[in-house]
Amino acid sequence: MSKLAVIGEEFLKFDFGLAGGLQNRIRKILYKNIIKNETNYNIMETINRSRLFTASCLALVVTAMTFAIRAGILNELGTDFGLSNTELGWVNSMAFLGFPIATIFGGFLYNILGARKLMFLAFVSHLLGLVLTIFAGGFWGLLISTFLIGFANGTVEAACNPMIADMYYDNQTTMLNKFHVWFPGGIVIGALVAYFMGNAGIGWQIQIGVMLIPTFIYGFLFFGQEFPKMENMETNTSVNLKKMFTTPLYLFMLICMTLTATTELGTQQWVEKILGNAGAHPMLILVLVTGLMAVGRSFAGPVVHRINPVGILLGSSIIATIGIVLMSMATGPMVYLAAVVFAVGVMYFWPTMIAFIGEYMPETGPLGMSLMGGAGMFATSLWQPVIGGWLDTEKAKALASGLTTEAAELAAGQATLDNIAVFPAILIVAFGLLFLYRKKLAERRVAQAH
Repeated sequence: MSKLAVIGEEFLKFDFGLAGGLQNRIRKILYKNIIKNETNYNIMETINRSRLFTASCLALVVTAMTFAIRAGILNELGTDFGLSNTELGWVNSMAFLGFPIATIFGGFLYNILGARKLMFLAFVSHLLGLVLTIFAGGFWGLLISTFLIGFANGTVEAACNPMIADMYYDNQTTMLNKFHVWFPGGIVIGALVAYFMGNAGIGWQIQIGVMLIPTFIYGFLFFGQEFPKMENMETNTSVNLKKMFTTPLYLFMLICMTLTATTELGTQQWVEKILGNAGAHPMLILVLVTGLMAVGRSFAGPVVHRINPVGILLGSSIIATIGIVLMSMATGPMVYLAAVVFAVGVMYFWPTMIAFIGEYMPETGPLGMSLMGGAGMFATSLWQPVIGGWLDTEKAKALASGLTTEAAELAAGQATLDNIAVFPAILIVAFGLLFLYRKKLAERRVAQAH
């Protein structure tokens, strides 16, 4: 018999000096909770947390690599299949559409299916999506395969976030930050793969195939393992939904999330098309931006403690606007400097938006966080064909004015960046208003450890 069980047996005999019936009830309640805690402890002892966490990080690396490598092969896809920028925008949009569908439904289904089944679904979707992309025969094949990859990416988020929070329930913030470092980290890996393989003349099909390697590895690490049972998290879906849709602040942040996500991911996804003729290598720019984001998120703690989330969001909006405007004007080596400013502006957007919900509106629960992420990706999917359309329209205008093809593509990219800069400019106003009410907001913030 374990020590906890022995203590429980002692409580069944202990005299609290109360009336018989009440005393027996207290004894049974204490005994029941002690045995429940022992069961939870034993379950967690059988879980290989390190292996599950490593597998989760690898799954997120695959998710990020799909964004980076797809950004690096857009020109090849357009050439091989005769696709316009608008059509490429629709292909891109499928990844951003599949992600929120999986995230939103995964948020509802986690308690029913559990992390194991959701990760199996993510693995199968990744596998199918990558293989179908390699063997795609045209526009529709790319649409379907890219949707499956996006769906897999969203399922990874829906499964891993609550699983990690449950495994490290007493250290959630630190471990979730360590997990999310691997999104920009994975983009760096994917961008380097695209850069070196592209320069070596290796086709886009093999570049897509490279992602099968970490996919099989995370599948091997996950399956056959004991998964946590959500013993350390309380979830009431009806309460979550009520708080989400009756709280004006949540709806306000939901709208802002669509703008922060499009500012960050919309710009990165079109980096090759937008900056391909600016005199700097697009994939190196992507490596620079996402590398800085990974470093910044790794050391986010001191920044968050010094500046509250509202201040971080306002400052990020200002810096992101400046960075995009600078990129729209820069050519040659100056593009790299502008990219650094942009990276500083967007590095804290996504995690701070999600954390804001947890700290200021905890009643919305994990579902509230999932819907925020889903809204960001869904909005980005809607803007993909629009951004592609901007590039086509501006290029046509530039060609009509007598510019060469190369100069026209540069002019189109710069004009498109000017359009994208409107998103963070709107956020300056939105988060500026929020900043004015920061003291009022502080009253509802969950106490944070320093």
